[in-house]
Amino acid sequence: MRVVTAAQMRAADTAAVARVGDVALMHAAGRKIADAIVALARDVRNDTPVRRVVAFAGRGNNGGDAYAAFAVLEPSIERIVYAEPTSQMSAGRRDAELRAVATGVVTRPFPATDVDAVAALATCDIAIDAMLGVGARAEPNAAYARVIEAVATHPYVLAIDVPTGVDATTGAVASHAVRAHATITLGAVKLGLLLDPARAYVGKLMLGDIGIEREIDATDGMRFVTLDDAEFLALLPARDDDSDKRRSGAPLVIAGSRQFPGAAVLCARGAARAGAGYVTVATSDANAAVLRTHLIEEIVVGFEPDDIAGTIDALIELTRRSNAVAIGPGLGLSERTGEIVRGFIARCERPFVVDASALFHLAKHLDLLRGKTCVLTPHAGEFARLSGEGTLEPGARVARLRAFVARTGITTLLKGSATLIDDGTTMHVNTTGTNALATAGTGDVLSGIIATLLAQGLAPIDAARAGAYWHGLAGREAARERRIGVVASDVHEALGRALPPKR
Repeated sequence: MRVVTAAQMRAADTAAVARVGDVALMHAAGRKIADAIVALARDVRNDTPVRRVVAFAGRGNNGGDAYAAFAVLEPSIERIVYAEPTSQMSAGRRDAELRAVATGVVTRPFPATDVDAVAALATCDIAIDAMLGVGARAEPNAAYARVIEAVATHPYVLAIDVPTGVDATTGAVASHAVRAHATITLGAVKLGLLLDPARAYVGKLMLGDIGIEREIDATDGMRFVTLDDAEFLALLPARDDDSDKRRSGAPLVIAGSRQFPGAAVLCARGAARAGAGYVTVATSDANAAVLRTHLIEEIVVGFEPDDIAGTIDALIELTRRSNAVAIGPGLGLSERTGEIVRGFIARCERPFVVDASALFHLAKHLDLLRGKTCVLTPHAGEFARLSGEGTLEPGARVARLRAFVARTGITTLLKGSATLIDDGTTMHVNTTGTNALATAGTGDVLSGIIATLLAQGLAPIDAARAGAYWHGLAGREAARERRIGVVASDVHEALGRALPPKR
């Protein structure tokens, strides 16, 4: 599914207006927004009839969209638009206002005081934010701020396109911003709605298709996409009827140490629950016995880390019976381990995913990854070290990741509540992130999932984006079953149950 910046959306709108006209587009937008109002009423009001809906409309087409929606809502609903006065309006907005008035919609002046803003919401069932749209960048003015403060107390707020005060491209949030219960975004999902801190202001995100897909696809500039359930399921490899355990996916997991044995367990179980038929875990001899008590279905092989050359040879030999590798979870930060990691990576010819300790050991040796089929999976702190450019600020994630991948050519998954995956061609924004995953070991599970998908033949970018999507679904599933106290093992155990139903 395509995701766009504000500039790309404006370009698509301009092209679509040239093709079908402003009036037709606003008709389409109005129908989708009206559907969203009905859906919101059904979801949050338990089918209690909606009697009164209020919209706060700015001067532009965002305000016009509110009129267009009210024009097609059930006339028995009282519909009031508090509109900023405007002397100039598009043909689409003018048409929408005329149609709305003809069906009984009432226009009132925009609230002039705090008391007026609160009074406008009295007995209102649903409040509509139609103040500032995609093109807005500046801090909301005093009049908008007044309304934003008032609607903050209302339980059911629907934002049109983007909540007022949210930057549609960066996800930055102004000091005054609408925190919506739901947002109906039109034409295409806006990038900023998927990024922090805006995600906390968007609520339930709905997409209103207004028939401009060709214009969206034709926009220039950096390309962003996201998965939906159907696209995710289409990526997952199907197991053939005659498949054996190795052809079903045979990842090698190089992980764990005396201090962090659990990381290897979680990575291996993530790989197994993601559908691998044969998981091998390579760990230090001192750790192997412990792992064998926890890993029953997986094969545990020990190595002697003091014998660096011998260990590298042994690990390379294991890859001959595996078809992908996960390396790094819990390995530790000793220089001896670093030599093993770097020596192995230099010789490895299988696809691999790099996480945790291995990221540390490769940070100053990224040249070893040139030409390799691999995925890096850093969190923000690890990425700061990998990139060599210091602390990663939330608003800089997109630009910093794109620059890093452009420079190195390495497919990289940057973890976060909105995980980003980039291969230098397209940036994928994951939408299934959840705070349930903010617990130790969930990244190890993710590495196992990606290793299995690589072992089953997916390209690094597809393994990474499908793995992130599935990982988030499993986190949500685990959180449904356990409202508090989700741990990483709950996530790998939820992978099967979290799969969306086939349609």
